[in-house]
Amino acid sequence: MERSKNDVWVGLFVIIGLAAILFLALKSANLLNLSFQPEYRVLAKFDNIGGLKPRAAVKSAGVVVGRVESIALDDKSFQARVTLALESRYMFPKDSSLKILTSGLLGEQYIGIEAGADEKNLAAGDTISTTQSAVVLENLIGQFLYSKAAEGPATPAPAPKIQSPAPKK
Repeated sequence: MERSKNDVWVGLFVIIGLAAILFLALKSANLLNLSFQPEYRVLAKFDNIGGLKPRAAVKSAGVVVGRVESIALDDKSFQARVTLALESRYMFPKDSSLKILTSGLLGEQYIGIEAGADEKNLAAGDTISTTQSAVVLENLIGQFLYSKAAEGPATPAPAPKIQSPAPKK
C-alpha cells in the first residue's frame, strides 16, 4: 500500500513538472498570453513589416499594451495590413504613430506606439495612418556599399616628407 501511495505522488509531481515546462515553453515562444483585459482592435498599414509576426508585442514606453493579432496584404494598395489588439485600459490619441522596432541588433520585432496630442482617443476599428516601416538590415548594408562605390576608389594620402638633419660644422 505504501509503494502505490508513493507512485501516485511521484506521478503527480512529474505531471506538474511537465505542465510547468509546457507553460514556460509557450510563454517564451510568445504563444501564450494570460491577459484577461478587454481589448479593442485597430488597423495600421505598413510598406514593409520586415520579420514582424502575429502575436508580436505592441509596446509604448517599453510597456506591453497589446499584441499583433493578424497580418495580411492589402491587394489594392499592396501594403501590409496589420490588426492590433490593444488592451482597453490603455487609450491612445487618434494621431498616435506606429514604428516597427527590433529588440537588440538582431532580436525579434515589435510595434512601438508613440502617443500623439489629439484630444480624441482611438476607438475599435480605427485606422492609424502614421506608420514607419521596419528597417531591413540588408537594405542598409546595400545602401552603404552603393554609396561607397559611388564615391570611387580612395586616393592614397601623400607620403610624409622626411627631412634629413643639417650637417654639423
